[in-house]
Amino acid sequence: MKKLMILLTATILVSSIATVVVAVTNGPAEIKYTAKIGTVTFNHTAHQELAECATCHHTGDYNQCKSCHGIDPHAPKPKDAYHKQCKDCHKELKKGPTKCKECHIK
Repeated sequence: MKKLMILLTATILVSSIATVVVAVTNGPAEIKYTAKIGTVTFNHTAHQELAECATCHHTGDYNQCKSCHGIDPHAPKPKDAYHKQCKDCHKELKKGPTKCKECHIK
């Protein structure tokens, strides 16, 4: 019983710390992607209110997308990953830009 209480206490403590760390490190408010046809400005803060972090940060870590996409041969190229993730979600929700010049601004 004593071991169970210690394990339960440790689990609660770790969960609490993880929640605080994630709450404090929400990442940048805005992210800019530079592309040949224009810069995409991504409002990270607004998207955090719409979906769980794991929706986009599918690996469970919170590194930049380009830490895998464009480097890991098994991961889709950044352009393909962004387009699929963003456009598919916008189409599904029937909200948000889906055409090139709606995101890419010169």
